[in-house]
Order: sequence, then structure tokens, then C-alpha cells
Amino acid sequence: MENLWVQIGNYGFPMVIAFYLLVRIEKKLDDLTVAINDLARTLGNRG
Repeated sequence: MENLWVQIGNYGFPMVIAFYLLVRIEKKLDDLTVAINDLARTLGNRG
């Protein structure tokens, strides 16, 4: 049983952190995509 807790500590915590960071990066990439599309639309209307 103690070995199970050690394995969870060694692998579970890094997996949770990696998942959290991936979710945050995905949100920022979505916001960046919207900003780029808005910029392209704005520059397209100028010409």
C-alpha cells in the first residue's frame, strides 16, 4: 500500500501539473487566434 502512495506521488502530481498547464496554454492560444483574426479583418477592411 505504501508503494502505491509513492507511485501516486511520483507520477500523479506531475501529471496534474502538466494537465493544468496544457489547459492554460490552450486558453491563451484561443485568445491569440481571436486577436489575429481580428487584426486580419481590420487590416483587410483598410484596403
